[in-house]
Amino acid sequence: MAGEDARRHWAERIRGFGTTIFAEMTELAVAHGAVNLGQGFPNFPCPDFLKEAARKAIYGDQNQYARSAGTPHLVKVLARELSQEFGRDLDPLSEITVTTGATEGLFIAAQAFLEPGDEAVLIEPFYDAYPADSALCGATCVHVPLRPAEDGKWVFDPAEMEQAFSEKTKVVFLNSPQNPTGKVFSRPELEQIAALCIRHDVIVVSDEVYDRMVFDGLEHVRLASLPGMWERTVTLGSAGKTFSVTGWKIGWAVASPTLSEALRKVHQWVPYAVTTPLQEAVACALEEAGPRDYYAQLQEMYQTKRDFLVKALKGSGFQPYVPEGTYFILADCSSWGFENDVELCRYLTVEVGVGAIPPSAFYSDGHKGLASTLVRFCFCKTDEILAQAAEKLEKAYRSRIGR
Repeated sequence: MAGEDARRHWAERIRGFGTTIFAEMTELAVAHGAVNLGQGFPNFPCPDFLKEAARKAIYGDQNQYARSAGTPHLVKVLARELSQEFGRDLDPLSEITVTTGATEGLFIAAQAFLEPGDEAVLIEPFYDAYPADSALCGATCVHVPLRPAEDGKWVFDPAEMEQAFSEKTKVVFLNSPQNPTGKVFSRPELEQIAALCIRHDVIVVSDEVYDRMVFDGLEHVRLASLPGMWERTVTLGSAGKTFSVTGWKIGWAVASPTLSEALRKVHQWVPYAVTTPLQEAVACALEEAGPRDYYAQLQEMYQTKRDFLVKALKGSGFQPYVPEGTYFILADCSSWGFENDVELCRYLTVEVGVGAIPPSAFYSDGHKGLASTLVRFCFCKTDEILAQAAEKLEKAYRSRIGR
């Protein structure tokens, strides 16, 4: 049994799934030898102190199954580090669950709180796992788009946000700092969303994996720290983003004991436990990050890379929206003269040699038109790679406009 015959056994809920845009564009970039500013993974080494901690853990024979919800060392370090940011003393054993990356955290949260017929509110553009995880639960997504204001900041319409909620709403997926806009939601914006969630008794899955990448002195507000939100918020974090080890897949979910219990009921049947020596390495790295002033250095590094790429894009006919956080930039590409973002990104990758992501992949069908003149670049790359990309883009743009 092969081919179409075998596909008749597929579950209906997966039939609409295609290949992720990240895999598709990365494969295209590799095939054409393009400088890859598409998929958001750093191409530089992680800190030496993290690698050394992993080596010690492996050679120290910390290689067997870990406690399902996370090694005691890691959850205790996380509780100690995050308690002040959440405005409460976190219980490491009942309120922190270590996951196989934040991606697993998203999946188990959807499985724990969504059922067929429920609705999930997604803010567009969204990380593409949110609608997929919702669909796997049989839930329907309701979309609230962000639009750029005159000052270049991405904002939502409060009326559209309110209209998205109904008696069927069970979960809101929130991402701040947000991929791909780089938006850091302000306290007043979060308070508006929180008020709606409280009124409609809704759970929030707050994806905060870029929490250590906030620029220009802006404040990253933990949604769970707002009044009335601790008991209804699951906050996700990621060592992969913070320490430039996306391949390690070490994440965590912070939530009240009741919400954490629901997450763990799913988690125990997905990975059961997360890689033991890497958990130990992350725990040690978190303990060293403060004394080494690591977070400030990380923020300074990424802000410098952001500023370089923003300037380079402006010199290549793009109109970038300056991100407030993350390591992504959305830019208007109207002056390049393409019909849509997919056509442009394929051209940039194949003909120019610079990989990029078409943001329409992060919108619902009804709102894809909002991304037709946008392109997403990432700047979590070495200065050499960013400089190569800048040179290629400027040369290609000058050629197109005949200069």
